[in-house]
Amino acid sequence: MSRIGKLPVKFSEKVTMKIDQDNIIVKGPKGELALGLSKNINLTIENNTLFVKPVTKEPQVLKLFGTYRSIINNMVIGVTKGFEKRLELQGVGYRAQLQGKDLSLSVGYSHPVIIKAPTGINIAVENNTIVIISGISKELVGQIASNIRSIKPPEPYKGKGIRYVGEFVRKKAGKAGKK
Repeated sequence: MSRIGKLPVKFSEKVTMKIDQDNIIVKGPKGELALGLSKNINLTIENNTLFVKPVTKEPQVLKLFGTYRSIINNMVIGVTKGFEKRLELQGVGYRAQLQGKDLSLSVGYSHPVIIKAPTGINIAVENNTIVIISGISKELVGQIASNIRSIKPPEPYKGKGIRYVGEFVRKKAGKAGKK
């Protein structure tokens, strides 16, 4: 049985939850998110607290109900506070610029790489080297940050590339010279 799944999801008066048969809709000051539900998960709301319970004791259901609780909790956090990921560009000549809502990266290729921001995601640039991705969906913010990082991941010899702020990249020693 999941320990995380047993914990209730508490939310403020600013957040409203609506449970249909197959969906849960969470609305808050920053926006609205929806999630499709499994028929094996039972949700109840009492006094601004949501309880997630499995319908059966099957192993697959017991694995899923903690996941559903975490996703719903992230939805509540997203519509109240939002999520943010920061990426930094390291390398000579590496820079980022905004072109309208699109992000243009110059990271050592012969052409700039353009990333279109999907709806619900805000992209900002600080000092031409820090890219800030923010939005209400934790999954979407993380996926966009991962996609941007995969354009030029940090290499282990000089450390050039795109990395998360605070990420440590272990550097390798170069080739040993001939004696």
